[in-house]
Amino acid sequence: MITNAFRVEPWTIHEAHVDLDFLPQTESLFALANGHVGLRGNLDEGEPHAMPGTYLNSFFESRPLPHAEGGFGYPDEGQTLVNVPNGKLIRVLVDDEPLDVRYGQVLEHHRTLDMRAGTLTRHVDWVSPAGQRVTVTSERLVSFSQRSVAAISYEVAVPPDAGSEALLVIQSELFANEQMPVIEGDPRVAAALQNVLVPEHHSFSSHGARMTHQTRRSELRVGAAMEHQVYGPDDAQVTSSCSNNVGRTTVITRLKPGQSLRVVKYMAYGWSSSRSQPAIVDQVEAALDASVYTGWDGLVAAQRAYLDEFWARADLEIDGDPRLQQALRYCLFQVLQAGARAEKRAIGAKGLTGQGYDGHTFWDGETFVLPVFMYTQPRAAADALRWRHSTLDIAYAHAAHLGLKGAAFAWRTIRGEECSGYWPAGTAAFHVNADIADAVMRYVAATDDKEFEREVGVDLLVATARLWRSLGHHDSDSAFRIDGVTGPDEYSAVADNNVYTNLMAQKNLRGAADAAVRWPREAERLHVSPEEIASWRSAASAMVIPFDSALGIHQQSEGFTRHAVWDFENTPESAYPLLLNYPYFDLYRKQVVKQPDLVLAMVQCPDAFTPQQKYDNFVYYERITVRDSSLSPGTLAVMAAETGHLDLAYDYLCESAQMDLADLEHNVRDGVHLAALGSAWTAVVMGLGGMRTHDGGLSFAPRLPEQLSGLRFRVQWRGRSLHLAVSGTETTYTLEHGDALELRHHEEDVKVAVDEPVTVAVPPPPHVGDVEQPPGRAPLFRRHS
Repeated sequence: MITNAFRVEPWTIHEAHVDLDFLPQTESLFALANGHVGLRGNLDEGEPHAMPGTYLNSFFESRPLPHAEGGFGYPDEGQTLVNVPNGKLIRVLVDDEPLDVRYGQVLEHHRTLDMRAGTLTRHVDWVSPAGQRVTVTSERLVSFSQRSVAAISYEVAVPPDAGSEALLVIQSELFANEQMPVIEGDPRVAAALQNVLVPEHHSFSSHGARMTHQTRRSELRVGAAMEHQVYGPDDAQVTSSCSNNVGRTTVITRLKPGQSLRVVKYMAYGWSSSRSQPAIVDQVEAALDASVYTGWDGLVAAQRAYLDEFWARADLEIDGDPRLQQALRYCLFQVLQAGARAEKRAIGAKGLTGQGYDGHTFWDGETFVLPVFMYTQPRAAADALRWRHSTLDIAYAHAAHLGLKGAAFAWRTIRGEECSGYWPAGTAAFHVNADIADAVMRYVAATDDKEFEREVGVDLLVATARLWRSLGHHDSDSAFRIDGVTGPDEYSAVADNNVYTNLMAQKNLRGAADAAVRWPREAERLHVSPEEIASWRSAASAMVIPFDSALGIHQQSEGFTRHAVWDFENTPESAYPLLLNYPYFDLYRKQVVKQPDLVLAMVQCPDAFTPQQKYDNFVYYERITVRDSSLSPGTLAVMAAETGHLDLAYDYLCESAQMDLADLEHNVRDGVHLAALGSAWTAVVMGLGGMRTHDGGLSFAPRLPEQLSGLRFRVQWRGRSLHLAVSGTETTYTLEHGDALELRHHEEDVKVAVDEPVTVAVPPPPHVGDVEQPPGRAPLFRRHS
C-alpha cells in the first residue's frame, strides 16, 4: 500500500511525529550527503536506530565472495561500503536519565528536510520518566562548500513552565566500530565486516577529539575529527577524552526554567589508500579548522548559496500536482547529494544513504543519473566519467582475463574490480561498456568539452570499441553478431543479439571511429590504425538488429518472441517480484520482462526506430513488462509520452518520482533508489518535454497530460541556459544566456536569441488506443488511487 507519510510542501519533507516502525525508511530518506560524506538520518541520540550509517564515498572493506561452485573468471573478493567513525552521536542525560523517545513521554517530535537550505532540522518536546520536561532543537548539514565537513547545532532547553531545574549532561561522541545489525548469510562475510577499522592514532583537545583507522583487508586509511563550540550558562563544564574507538566531549551544567544549552559540533573526514597516517591527520585537522573558522552561520549561508545556484539551473516546476512537485524536487536533491562533490569517485546505486547493494555502482549510474548532471551540473558528470577512466587498467585486465581485447568494465564495483558473483547477470551484461561510452558521447555533445574528449573520452571510446569488435563476429552472411550476452532486462540472460546491447555497441563503435579521426594524436598514442577504424565502421553497419516481421515488432533478443509467454493470469500479486518466487531458469525461458529493455533501446537510440515501430514495440512490450525493478517507470514514462499515451506517462512519472517517499519497493530502508530518482528527471524532460539530441542539436516535442496545466525547466547546453515554459497549448523558449540557438520544436525549426523569447503552438496529441499491462501490474498510483 502506498504510504503518504509526509506533509505536502513544495520545498520540504516534513515528518510530523516519530514513528519507530518507519524509522528504517526515514533514516534513508532523511540522509544528508554531498557526494563525499554521507550521514544517514539517524536520531541525534543514536538510539533507537535500524542501521547507523556514516559513509565516505568509495571507502570500503574487501570481503570473501563465496561461490557454491567455483569457475574460471569468477571474482573471489567483493567490496562493501563500511561505516566510518560516527560523529552524529549527541547523547543527552536529564537528571541521569537518557533522552530516548522510547521512554518517558514525547509531547512533540517532528523533523524537516529543507531542500533549499540543505539541512535536516528536528524538534523534540520530551518529559523524562521522572517528570522533567526538556526541549531539543537540532539542525545538521553536510557541507556542499567544504566537502570534508559536516556540522550539527544541538540545543537543549528547559521550558519556562517546567517548574524545576535540570541537571544536564551532553555527551558528544566520535564512535568507531559501532555494533551493526547482524548480517545474515555466509558467516565468512559477516566476520569480514565486523570491527573492520583497526585503530592507528587518537588524540583529544579541550573541546574535541581526532582518530585514524585502517581497514583490515582493503588497507584504506580514514581520519575523523570533531570540535565543539558551547553556548550556555557560564559555569558549564567541558571535558574531552579519546580512546582507540571512542572520542567524547562532555558538557555538564544545570539549566533553570527558561535557560538553554547549545552545542555546535563540527566534524571532518578524509581517507586515502596511499597517504600516511600523519598526512591524513593533517588533512582532517585542516578541514576541521576551516569549518570552525567559517562557523555555523557561515556554513549555513554557504549551503543556501550553493543550493540557490543549483535550483536556479535544475528546478522542475509543475502546475497541477503539489505532491508530484514535492517528489520531483526530492529526487533532484538526492541526485545532487550523491554526486555533487564525488569528484572522480563512483556514484553508488544508493548514493551515500545506506549499504544496499554493498554501496556498489552499476551501469544505471551512467544511464539514469549522469544525464541529470549533464544538463544541470556538467562538472559532476565529467568527474564521474573521469572516475571510470581511472579504472581503465582494471577494465583492460578484466577483458584480458576473459580472453577479450579492449576494456571490460565491471558490472558492479566500488573501485573498479568486478564484484558480481553471478556471471549471467554480471559478466555477461557487457552493455555496461556501451553505457559508459554513451555517457561520454552525450556529455561531449551537451557541453562541447573538447579537452575532456581529448583527455578522457578518446581513451574510453577506443577501449570499449575494441571490446565490441573482439566480442562480436561477422557471420557467413557478413552480418555482425554479438552472441551470449545479457541486456538490461534481468529476467533474460545470455541471449544472442540483444537489441539494446547491439544498438548501443553500434553507437559506441561509430563514436569511437569519429573520435579517433577528430583526435589523430590520441589515436596514434593508442595505436589505432585506419584499418581498425574501418573495422569498427564495418561492424557497426552490419550490426544484427532482430525484427519479427510476422508480429511487426523488434525482438528483445534473437528468438525472444518465440518463447512461451509467462502465465500472467495465474500469477498472484503476492508472487511479485517474480525473482523471489520463481527460479531464474523459468524466467529466462519465458516472455516476461523485469525492466524495460527494448523500450530503453528506443529511448537511448531513438533514430534507430520509426515512429510506427516505437508505437508497436511499446504496446507489445508493455503487455509483458512486470516492473519488478525501480528502473522501469521512468523509462516507460518517456516512451508513453512519445507514443501519445500521456495519461500513462503521467502515471509512470508519479511512480518514479514517489519511488522512495512512498517506499514503493518496500526496501528504502537500505538506501534510496538513485537511478529511479534520476529517471524521474528523464521522465519530465525527455518524456513530457520531449527533449532529444541529434547530431549536436536539440529538439523538443512537449505535451502535457490533462492532470498538469504547466511545466517549466531549464537545460544547460554548450554554455547556454535554455528555459522552457510549457502549457497545454503553447511553449515558450527563452535563452537566458549564451549564443543564439537553433532547435526543433515538434517538426518546426525555431531560433532563440538572448532576451528574445519565442512562443510556439503545441500540436494536439495523436489519438491512440489503450495500452495494457500484465494483470495486476498497472501503474502503482493508478492501482491504489
